[in-house]
Amino acid sequence: MRSRTADSLLTVAVALVANLATALAKVVAALFTGSSAMWAEAFHAFADSGNEALLLIAQRRSGRPPDTQHPLGHGRAAYFWALIAAMGVFAIGALLSVHQGIDGLVHRQPILSFRIAYLVLFVSFCLDGASLIQAHRQLKREARALERTLLEHLDLTSDPVVRAVFAEDAAALVGNLIAFAGIALHQATGSGISDGIAAIMVGMLLGLVAFQLAARNGDILIGGQVSAALRGRIGKMIAAQPGIMAVTELVVTFIGPRQAWVVARVAIDEAMSGASVEKLVHAAEDVLRRQSPVIARVDLVPRGR
Repeated sequence: MRSRTADSLLTVAVALVANLATALAKVVAALFTGSSAMWAEAFHAFADSGNEALLLIAQRRSGRPPDTQHPLGHGRAAYFWALIAAMGVFAIGALLSVHQGIDGLVHRQPILSFRIAYLVLFVSFCLDGASLIQAHRQLKREARALERTLLEHLDLTSDPVVRAVFAEDAAALVGNLIAFAGIALHQATGSGISDGIAAIMVGMLLGLVAFQLAARNGDILIGGQVSAALRGRIGKMIAAQPGIMAVTELVVTFIGPRQAWVVARVAIDEAMSGASVEKLVHAAEDVLRRQSPVIARVDLVPRGR
């Protein structure tokens, strides 16, 4: 658990450094070239940087221990701050990019230096690619450990940090390509229409990423259950405990990154004494926490058959 948390911190740190560097470079390039697509990409990079800053806050806040006001811990703070990042920073970046594109279509201006634009986009592509590789490595290791494909794990992972970094880095690479195509068409045709359209497309891409990330974080915050496969495995683990005849009801939700809360109603032998039932429940809860590091809390409710 600590190793994966450290991996997430490294992933965010790499992404933050890469995005800050590309954001500054793109602002300079936008000022020199006057390209709407380059301005949109600068907004994109600053949005990514702001997102990473909020993800660092999410990582720190979610790691605080439980207290009297938060008996389940502060793990869901990660989803709250990730949701703020998606709906706030990304949405603002998307709106600014679309506005810049529309303004570029209305007030078309020639690009002053294509060479600077291409150079900055190439460097940005390399930096964003390095950040994406780091996020990809972390996701691949976790997916292999959970016997999932990479795409399955990207959809099902309870870590909003690595999911957000991977999504924004992938979007950054696509955004660089869109900007490159828009600027290249401007150079080839002499018309600024392609440059403005590219800026609008970058904004729409940002908006799509924001919506997808917000939907996933919102689902966990309102109590969405873990995947059916994970719930099935946990159900089998509970049913396999000595003294438990069946699992009649099972709810498994995430209370933080890699932290699941298991609540189950279990059928037991009615002939067992109260002391035996209590011992059985405590023993089963301890075994479940030891068998799966993902399970942070278990509450078993015994019922007669």
